[in-house]
Amino acid sequence: MLFDIFFSISQTPDTSGYIPSENEMFSNFFEQVELADELGFGVGWVAQAHLSTEIQKRNKTPVVPHYPGEVGLCTDFFQIAQKMFARTEKMEVGSAVLSILASGGPIAIAERVGSFIALHGLDEMEQRRLHIGFSAGRFEFMARPYGIVPRNMIEEAAWPALRGQIFAEASEIFLRLLNGEVISSNDIRDTILTRENFRSNEDWEKVQSVYMKYNKLEKIPDVVEIPHRYNFEEIKTIPQNWRRELLNLVLGSHDPKLQIEVNKWRPVQVFNLSITPPHIIEETHERMNEYYHSNGGPWNRNMMPRTIMVFVNNEEDLTPDEQSIAAKEEARAALNTYWSALEGTIDPSKVERATDNAVIGNVQEVAQQIIQRFNKNDKLMCWFDFFNHDSERVQRNMKAFMNDVVPIVNGET
Repeated sequence: MLFDIFFSISQTPDTSGYIPSENEMFSNFFEQVELADELGFGVGWVAQAHLSTEIQKRNKTPVVPHYPGEVGLCTDFFQIAQKMFARTEKMEVGSAVLSILASGGPIAIAERVGSFIALHGLDEMEQRRLHIGFSAGRFEFMARPYGIVPRNMIEEAAWPALRGQIFAEASEIFLRLLNGEVISSNDIRDTILTRENFRSNEDWEKVQSVYMKYNKLEKIPDVVEIPHRYNFEEIKTIPQNWRRELLNLVLGSHDPKLQIEVNKWRPVQVFNLSITPPHIIEETHERMNEYYHSNGGPWNRNMMPRTIMVFVNNEEDLTPDEQSIAAKEEARAALNTYWSALEGTIDPSKVERATDNAVIGNVQEVAQQIIQRFNKNDKLMCWFDFFNHDSERVQRNMKAFMNDVVPIVNGET
């Protein structure tokens, strides 16, 4: 089994209420990055965020009105990635996940990817890849200042379904530019909404009615056509001749149609969260076995990293039983803090489900949970800094996991 690591750089209160300064957050992060490289984690994935979570509370419709502090400090992944590569020797670097609707949109981000790898790949001996996990973005307020808002009453009515279609349009632009193609907006998919795009008949009928009124139609339309979000004449990004083998792309969406669609253009793997149900994960593997772009080789389970929160306790002053009890208390406190921040309340059922998607206990217990829950060919993306700003403790947990848990999981002890 393979193991990556996830860094959240989340400047929010931990279970004790402590919030580090920005400088302390970044210093802790780079200490953990260097240790992760020494310990042998494969890819260091960094959470992405844009714009202040605190300030968005003042918006008319705040997305996370109860979230204290900042959900993440990595707002420029490419600068972070450059420093991560410079400070490490073996570990690769990934974004988890980059919104291609924010920060200038898919064209600007495609250009940044090419520029980064053009410089990263100047050394002919360099083999470490940049992994770009990309999505529409978890929090909608981060893309609104970049024009990702309804443009008329039709789009307003269709918005929950339309936003996903805007991401699909952006994804095609992004991927084809990364291929080195010359494209214009005329070459890009059209957005045509049908009943299939909506969760209920009521939602679809509302859009049909607004479309009919807006366009002064005499009968109810079977389809609703939406003009391109991105309009441009022929373009091609530069630099052009960068080493594309140093780029790995990962889609942050469980939309089956989109997973298939993006793989028409180039190999694109799939992300999943710790809360993704097991049946969705298995269905995704089956789908990707069939539709993963041939240039990426055969589909392998380790191409879809499985995010897990790791609450391991291997503190020397505790017995194994005491370590087990302490780990469960630590997990419960962190998850309670998370749900309280996210929704303003603690929902015991959600905490319980989240616990089911974490590994919790002493070294032996965590190892057995991984063996029981995961396929031996999976790749786990381990999250140690979940509401924990005690960097020394986080690093002890990282060491316990790689030095003591992983050998048990992989049958090396």
